[in-house]
Amino acid sequence: MIKIIVGTNRPHPLSKQLALMYQNNLQKLGESSEILELNELPHDFAFSALYQNNGKNPAFNAFHDRVKEGEKFVFIVPEYNGSFPGVLKTFIDGMNYPNHFRDKKCALVGLSSGVGGGGIALSHLTDIFHYLGMHVLPLKPKLAKIEENMSDNLLTNRLYMELLLSQAEMLIDF
Repeated sequence: MIKIIVGTNRPHPLSKQLALMYQNNLQKLGESSEILELNELPHDFAFSALYQNNGKNPAFNAFHDRVKEGEKFVFIVPEYNGSFPGVLKTFIDGMNYPNHFRDKKCALVGLSSGVGGGGIALSHLTDIFHYLGMHVLPLKPKLAKIEENMSDNLLTNRLYMELLLSQAEMLIDF
């Protein structure tokens, strides 16, 4: 099962809508998936579940266990201040080390309100995953001006839709 991670804890994010579209693509391709939303993490997890508190927060442990079961991942990553959301980095830091991402595979999708499509955020995240020993699929769609390319919670940009489907096919074969 592929784990799709919504890379923000913002309420009602466009990233969640993209995760649902990605899940639909995987379903059409015969692949099962599960969406994991970082806004489901305990609000105090940075203090109650990391470092000396590792393993002590049952809600974080349950979320952590759902992630570590995955072999392949899709990270839907919005651009925040020229990088990715801090909650995503904190979540990654909360994974056991040596971590559960080693030798696993992932696909990254960036999105932004601006023209970059989250490219810098994806570069930062790729560096972290390489450090952790995760294999990152080379095709990384960068969905720029995302609000202008969505309507009624659906992508209207044909190229973006084709890129997401192509990436999903590649991830299955990865």
